[in-house]
Amino acid sequence: MQGGRHKAEDGAREFRIIIAGGGTGGHLFPGIAVARELETMFEKPGILFVVGHKRIESEILSRYGYKVAPIDVEGLKGRGWRKGLKVLIKLPKSIFQSASLIKGFSPALVLGMGGYSAGPACLAARFLGLKTAIHEQNSYPGLTNRLLARIVDRVFISFEESREGFKTRSTFLTGNPVRNELFARGGKEAEDRNRFTILVVGGSQGAQAVNRAFVESLIYLNKTGKYPEVIHQTGKTDHEQVLLDYKNKNLKGQVVPFIEDMVGAYNHADLVVSRAGATTIFELAASGKPSVLIPYPHAANNHQEINALSLVRAGGAEMIHQKDLTGEGMARVLTKYMDDRQALNEMGRNAQKIGRPDAAKVIVDQLLEMVKT
Repeated sequence: MQGGRHKAEDGAREFRIIIAGGGTGGHLFPGIAVARELETMFEKPGILFVVGHKRIESEILSRYGYKVAPIDVEGLKGRGWRKGLKVLIKLPKSIFQSASLIKGFSPALVLGMGGYSAGPACLAARFLGLKTAIHEQNSYPGLTNRLLARIVDRVFISFEESREGFKTRSTFLTGNPVRNELFARGGKEAEDRNRFTILVVGGSQGAQAVNRAFVESLIYLNKTGKYPEVIHQTGKTDHEQVLLDYKNKNLKGQVVPFIEDMVGAYNHADLVVSRAGATTIFELAASGKPSVLIPYPHAANNHQEINALSLVRAGGAEMIHQKDLTGEGMARVLTKYMDDRQALNEMGRNAQKIGRPDAAKVIVDQLLEMVKT
């Protein structure tokens, strides 16, 4: 057995784990990265994802071939006290559902990846005497993880800034796990290198303000004789409207609600326009992609701006605050980098410096150590 791998001699052993969390791709994709790392260490790891009832959660996980078990749970944030009370009333049921799943699946431990479904699963695991851990993607910890940190065995964080939000000694800086293929990036085909490609990503849920501003910026670019190739992920809610905007304003671009092949999209892009969720930050770093980041202004404790600053300070991104976001202003920023390939390439190299290619392995090694103790 070499390098901690278990396939050769230990292939008959089975490691079973429940990974709980979701709501957005930002919680799911790091969990998928951990699952795939486990698959390199064990011949047949048993992996079950526990999520809520959002269709996007099951769709993403099914696409990657993982077993999914939904529980009846919703988020508290932004619900108001009446709906918040209803969510709390449902909590015992979701904990009971989680306990039933744990008893039936018999995992070695439960890993919470943030998002509302992590709460009941980790609580149930704790009641049943199982080892538990959580991973926090963002610079400022979410409510679920802040509460769970008091009862779990270990806390993994993506940003050093997160440490202040967890009053526990068992906190480990790991970075945010991303899919390995993002690190083994290719690049644009030779015939495409003379064509500038902009990838627009508002997150798996989309971002209306980003979508609107980019459409306006594309109009400005076209007026100045610039016609970049565009790959635009709108999110499902905004897709029809953005598609209509492109058609009515005679704009060219690939407009889709969700990009399944995100690795291919990153590889093809020269520049990325995006929100600043933690998973996006680490994916940009892994793929060495320069970016223009527009942090979501209503994120808890302004964590998206803090996330973005990690790339901006490294020289790997430019940030536009949403209050300053206009189509004309974005067009000026895009033009600057379209006209200066040297600055663009340097920004990409700087982004790559903050990547943590071993994040998933560090987490898995810690989980295996937990099981042994």
